[in-house]
Amino acid sequence: MENLAILLLVIFLVAMPMAHCVKEGAEEVDEWFDKLPYVKQKVTKLHFFFHDRFAGKHNITAVRVAHGPDTDKSPTSFGLVFIMDDPLTERMNSTSKELGRAQGLYAFSGQHELSLLMSFNLVFTTGEFNGSTLTVLGRNPAVLHREMPIVGGSGVFRMARGVASAKLRSFNMTTGNALIEYNVVVMHY
Repeated sequence: MENLAILLLVIFLVAMPMAHCVKEGAEEVDEWFDKLPYVKQKVTKLHFFFHDRFAGKHNITAVRVAHGPDTDKSPTSFGLVFIMDDPLTERMNSTSKELGRAQGLYAFSGQHELSLLMSFNLVFTTGEFNGSTLTVLGRNPAVLHREMPIVGGSGVFRMARGVASAKLRSFNMTTGNALIEYNVVVMHY
């Protein structure tokens, strides 16, 4: 088991730099920071759909990885944790153009109300933002419209901050599969 863990770590360290990464090294980043005082801040608006799939024979994108001792008794699923790698698409249809992935985790964090703690990266894999990321970290209450903070980013979105507004578009009570529309406004350099 230990050998498998070491092998996976080596594969991760070798393969990750080749997969959707910013192509700049430390020297280029230092040069970028040197120019920062002279650069005008930009505002970028993004719109996409987030497909969270728990069930089905294929294409499951969110899996349960942990739970608390009383999670099954909790009306809010308190303590339940999922890892996700959800597609972000241009349109509501899951077969529309994929713009990237939402990779991270969410945990049911409310004991008395249904609320999630979201910690994930929006990883852009096509277009002008290819290789760039935005990091979302915040509370996601179970309401129709909600907003979560953008706390950082990489690539085009270095030093990003902003807001990700989410709206539930569909939810299957049987499978738990969800479609969420996102409107993101982010300030960056």
